[in-house]
Amino acid sequence: MIEQSNETPILLADDHPLMRKGLKEMIEEEGGFKIIAETNNGESALALIEQHHPMIALLDIDMPKMNGLEVAEAVRKKKLQVRIIILTMYDTENMFSRAMELGVKGYVLKESAATEIVDALKNVREGKHYITPALSGLLVRRSERQEFHADEQFGLSQLTSSERKILKLISLDKSSKEIAEELFVSPRTVDTHRSNICQKLKLHGPTSLFKFAMDNKHLL
Repeated sequence: MIEQSNETPILLADDHPLMRKGLKEMIEEEGGFKIIAETNNGESALALIEQHHPMIALLDIDMPKMNGLEVAEAVRKKKLQVRIIILTMYDTENMFSRAMELGVKGYVLKESAATEIVDALKNVREGKHYITPALSGLLVRRSERQEFHADEQFGLSQLTSSERKILKLISLDKSSKEIAEELFVSPRTVDTHRSNICQKLKLHGPTSLFKFAMDNKHLL
């Protein structure tokens, strides 16, 4: 009878032999992880992912033939079941945002890899994301930018603070009377705000405002 391994299978791709050797030693010394394949370029990394089906692929962002983000993009297009951690020397917002758009689960600065790689692997193995703490500012800015674009897309930026507050209460399934009592205004004032919101958001029909509020509750 073949004994099943409890070690998490990992692909390691980095074109610097010393970096790759150091990472492999750190990862396997920790226990619970196993480097099942390694390579020095992105093209073979993609082929090895398809061949060996690792749970996690640890990819350098700078590699010959295909870089780490190009591999991540190919993985997404091919719908391969692998969780990707990117190793990078860059702390630029553009690269970070691109990695997030491609569904990368971990983003680790190389200068921090010695102390963070095991934590990154453990988090990603559990289905969580891991971002180098030094890059937390990029994460906040990206989130703020997404909220801004969503506001612009749905027209929420046109609303006054009072209208936005009322829309939030509508998303909580509160009636005009309940909203009026909570905000210490008259129901007629609430109805006027509701009418103005519908006009600004180009909503028509008796239930359209409620439906919009429920569908976009996360933005309010």
